[in-house]
Amino acid sequence: MKSIKRRLTFHFSFQFIAAIACVCCILFCALIFLGYYLTKQDIKRDLPSGSLSVLTTDTTVKNGKATVSENLAKQLKQEGLWYQVLNKQGKVIGEINPPKDLPKHYGLSELLEMDKTKKFKGYNVVTELDTFLTTPTYYILGYKSDLKEQLYALYSKYHKESVPPKSDIPLIKKALKEKNASLQILNDKGDILASIRMPKEKPSYDPLEIISRKIEQDKYDSTATVFHDSKKKISWIFYTPNNYHGITDESIIRKAWMISIIVAVFVLIATITFSIWNAFRYGGPLLLFTSWLGRMGSGNYSEVLTEKERKRVFRKNGKVRFQYRLYSEVIKAFYEMAEQLSLAEKERKQLETTREEWMTGISHDLRTPLSTIQGYGHMLESGHYIWNEEELKEIGQTLRDKSEYMVGLVEDFSLAFKLKNNVVVLETKKVDVHQLLQHIVLKFVNDRTIKNVQFSYVPVVHLQPFIQADTRWFERMVDNLIFNAIKHNPDNTTITISTAIKNDQILIMIQDDGIGMDEETQKNLFDRYYRGTNTTEKTDGAGLGMSIAKAICELHKGHIEVKSTLHQGTAITLYIPLSTN
Repeated sequence: MKSIKRRLTFHFSFQFIAAIACVCCILFCALIFLGYYLTKQDIKRDLPSGSLSVLTTDTTVKNGKATVSENLAKQLKQEGLWYQVLNKQGKVIGEINPPKDLPKHYGLSELLEMDKTKKFKGYNVVTELDTFLTTPTYYILGYKSDLKEQLYALYSKYHKESVPPKSDIPLIKKALKEKNASLQILNDKGDILASIRMPKEKPSYDPLEIISRKIEQDKYDSTATVFHDSKKKISWIFYTPNNYHGITDESIIRKAWMISIIVAVFVLIATITFSIWNAFRYGGPLLLFTSWLGRMGSGNYSEVLTEKERKRVFRKNGKVRFQYRLYSEVIKAFYEMAEQLSLAEKERKQLETTREEWMTGISHDLRTPLSTIQGYGHMLESGHYIWNEEELKEIGQTLRDKSEYMVGLVEDFSLAFKLKNNVVVLETKKVDVHQLLQHIVLKFVNDRTIKNVQFSYVPVVHLQPFIQADTRWFERMVDNLIFNAIKHNPDNTTITISTAIKNDQILIMIQDDGIGMDEETQKNLFDRYYRGTNTTEKTDGAGLGMSIAKAICELHKGHIEVKSTLHQGTAITLYIPLSTN
């Protein structure tokens, strides 16, 4: 699952970074567009006097050569303006639309005169010096203003009197009409002395109002051209139509609001689209998992995905579709979990079946000796029979054998549960395996109740192996295995007990040449209850003996294996760790 954690972390981090980058890119583009729009409108508003700063910002000086963007150059030509850039020696290093009579190099006197008069060779000029973070550079923007010259000629002709006489008014009015202009004459206090071709809306102006009309011309419907006579302290103000009066601060703000709204709507639509995409991307698999969990809750472990869901998740070639690829490990884990749960369910049912068989077998084994004891009890109680001493001894022997069998069976049952729940605690000590096994084999050899069975003990040669073992339980384990070989094989069977050393373990092998076992019996040898129903045969080691032997072996940190072939015999091998001391 580490890969899916990394993938989810990368996926969501990438989405988050991409979303931020997208929003920043949109805002940046909006700001660039707004800046471009405002710059363009600023140039349009008052290109001759107010746009030189824009030109200086756009001008790039590199390797002694100045260049301007094509759009600005085109606009300058359309407006009939010319533009020159000078280095600190006065040499022209870049120019746009220059008249033929302009020099390629300017002297000090020319520059001083230009800065003082704001004129050069009949052109009105605007200049600016830039020394910020670069070598000194001088920018010149020139233009022809025929209207201004005509207005100045009109001013020069009639301004000799503070207020033109009435006889000149018709002539002035006619000249103004030809130029689509109007005139106001103000004194030093701002009072309107005369107003020609313009209604007299108020008697006077504030000084700063006139300055504002002259500088911030884009705010007004008309352009103010002021000629001032400092001696008479009279100002003539000519008003001509402002071609760009629609471009006001209010319209710029409105445009900015429109751009902001468009950007906000675009971001909102993009966010909603992204959210819907994420809902399908992540919600679909989650609904799929919820459906599977519902089926799992109802116990249906075999069907992870329905046929419809499989078509939705997998392509025809078996690969996971793109929408679910992020969760491919989860889908695989669900399939593995379903298999494990299904297997656990089968094992649980098998365990219940085995447990029922187990209890049935125990009940059967208890019922058989109890029936014998009950039968003898009824016979002795009835008084219908006269028993001699020998018959009474035989009855007593039978009753004792059956009761011992039942006690042993109950003890085996109790021991099996103790071993299963790890209640038994071993008291281990260092034990010589050969001596212990020799003692166990001799016990069986000397048991007169065991007939027609041959025993053989083959220890490992030239070695004396030791193990850490609880001799009581270890002997019980080997006894159970030998008793099992005796009980389930015919007469004249040979049982061989041998040892071998492999790595750090001793191998104790108990082999017989009896009838053997099939694969099913081998598989369940240590789990199932194999019951015996003959009450006259030897019953020690029957029932739970093999499962007890396996549990004791595991308590000694070993394991047990069985190999058997039908009609050839069985070999059971114990693997026990050697003592490290």
